[in-house]
Amino acid sequence: MTTIAFDIDADGIATLTIDVPGQSMNVIGPEFLADLSAAIDRIGSEEAIKGAVICSGKASGFMGGMDLKNMETMLIPAHDGKLDMATLFDRVFVLNALFRRLETCGKPVVCAIEGTCVGGGFELALACHRRIVADNPKVQLGLPEILVGLFPGGGGSQRLPRITGVQTALMYMLQGKLFRPQEALGLKVVDELVPSGNTVAAAKTWLKANPAASVQPWDQKGYRFPGGAGGFNPNFVQTFIGATAMTMKQTQRNLNGPLALLSAVYEGATLPMDRAIRVESKYFAKIMADPQASNMVRTLFVSKQAAERGARRPKDLPKAPTAKLAMLGAGMMGAGVATVSAQAGIDVVLLDRDQAYAEKGKEHARSVLSKRLGKGMTPEKLEETLARITPTTDFAQLEGCDFVIEAVFEDTAIKAEVTKKVEAVLGADTIFGSNTSTLPITGLAKAWSKPENFIGVHFFSPVEKMPLVEIIVGEKTGPEAIAKALDYVAQIKKTPIVVNDSRGFYTSRCFGTYVQEGAELLAEGVGAALIENVGKQLGMPVGPLAVSDEVSIELGYKVMTAAKKELGDAYVDSAADAVMTKMVEMDRLGRKNGKGYYDYPEGGKKALWPGLADSFPLAAVQPSPEVVRERLLYRQLIECARCFAEGVLETPEDGDIGAIFGWGFAPWTGGPFSHMDTVGIATVVATLDRLTAEHGARFAPTEQLRDMAARGATFYGKAAAKEAA
Repeated sequence: MTTIAFDIDADGIATLTIDVPGQSMNVIGPEFLADLSAAIDRIGSEEAIKGAVICSGKASGFMGGMDLKNMETMLIPAHDGKLDMATLFDRVFVLNALFRRLETCGKPVVCAIEGTCVGGGFELALACHRRIVADNPKVQLGLPEILVGLFPGGGGSQRLPRITGVQTALMYMLQGKLFRPQEALGLKVVDELVPSGNTVAAAKTWLKANPAASVQPWDQKGYRFPGGAGGFNPNFVQTFIGATAMTMKQTQRNLNGPLALLSAVYEGATLPMDRAIRVESKYFAKIMADPQASNMVRTLFVSKQAAERGARRPKDLPKAPTAKLAMLGAGMMGAGVATVSAQAGIDVVLLDRDQAYAEKGKEHARSVLSKRLGKGMTPEKLEETLARITPTTDFAQLEGCDFVIEAVFEDTAIKAEVTKKVEAVLGADTIFGSNTSTLPITGLAKAWSKPENFIGVHFFSPVEKMPLVEIIVGEKTGPEAIAKALDYVAQIKKTPIVVNDSRGFYTSRCFGTYVQEGAELLAEGVGAALIENVGKQLGMPVGPLAVSDEVSIELGYKVMTAAKKELGDAYVDSAADAVMTKMVEMDRLGRKNGKGYYDYPEGGKKALWPGLADSFPLAAVQPSPEVVRERLLYRQLIECARCFAEGVLETPEDGDIGAIFGWGFAPWTGGPFSHMDTVGIATVVATLDRLTAEHGARFAPTEQLRDMAARGATFYGKAAAKEAA
């Protein structure tokens, strides 16, 4: 298998065209490494070659970096408990050594970039002597590795600071922020912009004019870092003081990648390049040796991409894209769904009980899209998108819609009434999706004559920003409904998970435990500030009390009341219920009415309500942060495990994706199932048993967990065994 086509023209310029077979985007794998090594040997040794151009043969772009799907297999040596770090370092250093050979081969090399060039692909570009990029605003360049638990390990952490300065390089690498062409040119990250399709010609023109430009700036005598570097340079020292403090705040010391990056840049900046890249590889090997990176890569990249490409879509069914959507309900959720659908080119009939409400829903779309003017959105495109949304109160206007999403008030009777009115117009052969966040789909489907065409499509607010859609399969939901829902989610470029029906499904049910445990702690007299700070230190976006305010304490109270009504004597009251009830009775409903666990003064910053200590008196002895952290974490873990044991979840991948992208479960873990596998199921069970004895049955481990612990099984091992069978 050849990944690089090698051609030499009459002027002695070699063109290396990268085209990795079987991949939609070029990626770095063993075959590419071997082919690039051979190509570098030819460039350096053949006198007829005066210089080289590296480009891509794929329309998708230049290169997407390392083959993350197979990275662990490539880099991690086989081991029985004790990892051979020397061998790991040698494997990690291969890419660094290869790029170093490229930039010191004695011939000038130009990278001609069309389309996406990120990660290891961009590190290859940085090792070239000139970077020429297509002047197209859709082109993306950069080093986003930090977003999946890694950091640039192919020389990027050393070359980017030497090109654009330490401060700028850290800002981009620590955020995983990408460059657009004009931005990259301004920061001197690239050298030249040319019209699309002309990068290779421009590269050859430069090579003919600069046959001796084969030495990188950092290999030339007298080179200095832009902005300065070294322990005695005030700018350099101030940069690291600020960067370290901000990184600690953002990561709460949970993430390995950012700290390794800071260390690699700090140490590497004081060394010549040959030593600097070895330092980088040392830290990269350390990152690879920890399960955190592989967990994050699997969930945030591999599993996410698989879900978006239809991993859970029923096979052998033809694609069923949505052309015209019936959006029932023009509130915040319905208006958001209408907005993203219209952006995807779908016509939307936005129906509400009142024309003014329906019009307001369309105005929401205008407001959201107007903020993107100048950022890829033009006035013409804005009007074209808005024209796809038709606000109405008339069910007859739903005629011709091929998919329905309902987002009316969370009341079974109201939903049933609307469902029947829609069926009268569209017929039961149309696929009907309900956006309910808690009501069981099987029950709601009774209002549709063909329950096999009824499915749950649970969005998260705000729809425009939240990446996840939870597809809920009722007892009678058929494969065509699943396929239709997943095809729609792909159209609007969201990430789907597929779960089976239950009260609260997966995300709402498990997210609720984080909020409930926060309320339990408050009821026991634990300080609100301690609860909130530990929640954030765990890696959650905000503390459990703050998030309860955001979604509304009143909503939680209503969900609890509805569950009590439906379950009757089977419902188990909790201290968290009493806290919610008391807050609602005091008219402290959350952010929506300006007062909840926090106060929300007009024009001021939110602050914890001082009256909390009066309403929920502080205990004389406060628990340690470690105790609070354990409870907040394990209360979520056990509920996720219950969902798996009960069949609500069918795969750990859906569980991990849904947790991180649905309710912000600590990303550093790779998700609850990755975390339980990493900690060890036996340890998880022992911890849960202790917490059950101390705090009650809500922490009780499932029989499935006990069985897995006894057998030494893991969730991902179980999934792999099921797939193999």
